[in-house]
Amino acid sequence: MDFVPADLFDRLEAFYDAVPRDAARPEEHGALVLFVRDGAGWPFYARPRLDATDTPSLADVMAVRERQRELGLPEAFEWVHDRTPGLLAVARSAGLAVLEAPLMVLEADALPEAASLTDVPVRVLDPTDADFAVDVAARRAVAAVGFAAAGTARGDAGPAQRDAAVTELDVAALDEERVRIADGRRLSVIAGTPAEGALASGMAMRVGDVAEIAGVATLPSARRRGLGAAVTAALAHELRAAGTDLIFLSAGSEEIARVYLRVGFRRVGTACIAEPAPVLP
Repeated sequence: MDFVPADLFDRLEAFYDAVPRDAARPEEHGALVLFVRDGAGWPFYARPRLDATDTPSLADVMAVRERQRELGLPEAFEWVHDRTPGLLAVARSAGLAVLEAPLMVLEADALPEAASLTDVPVRVLDPTDADFAVDVAARRAVAAVGFAAAGTARGDAGPAQRDAAVTELDVAALDEERVRIADGRRLSVIAGTPAEGALASGMAMRVGDVAEIAGVATLPSARRRGLGAAVTAALAHELRAAGTDLIFLSAGSEEIARVYLRVGFRRVGTACIAEPAPVLP
């Protein structure tokens, strides 16, 4: 890994702590904070408290897991290993499986144009468009199908499976999406053609001058066409134009990280994502 600015992890930690707070209430459990969403929507995670000086203990982790089960939430934890290295061993001792994901930051000078990466049109979702609800549903369906087949290899799942995965959004969720895009806190992108529909999608979350690109997914049948890289580049350009000077993401694997290297991202650390280890028969 290259040189990392001294304040980089401070800015990332502040971002991770800020993102859930306008949609969730924080509950402190020792050196951990659990974000509990108010109302419907994707559940949040537990992570080290921003002001914590000690590594979360096994008791802290078990207390959070008990509370998550009580609330019917996924037993999910996220943290930056480079900031809280001791939590890795604690999480594993608690029976959690930990994904160590490459944490990557954009080098703006190396950012290519999306059109140089694929011949498929890429567009930013506009909350004022008449088809906004259809676009959001398509973005989510592409993500559902894409993440069900992890990696970058081509596969059979394509537009038919995407269409089968489309679900109708409730009014509150759609209104939330509109508001967050309109005020600059969220950004969504779709790549696709009139004949095939949406083939790849992604989103970004922004707090001030820091943003995370997430949920970049491509239908397996459309892989190896530069779509994931193009979606990422389009998101990064929009974020840069809005004044964002720190853009980061977590790659699901070293293989996926190579896609982001093409877009100008470099690895600066490791993001840990933990959940209960599967029970083997």
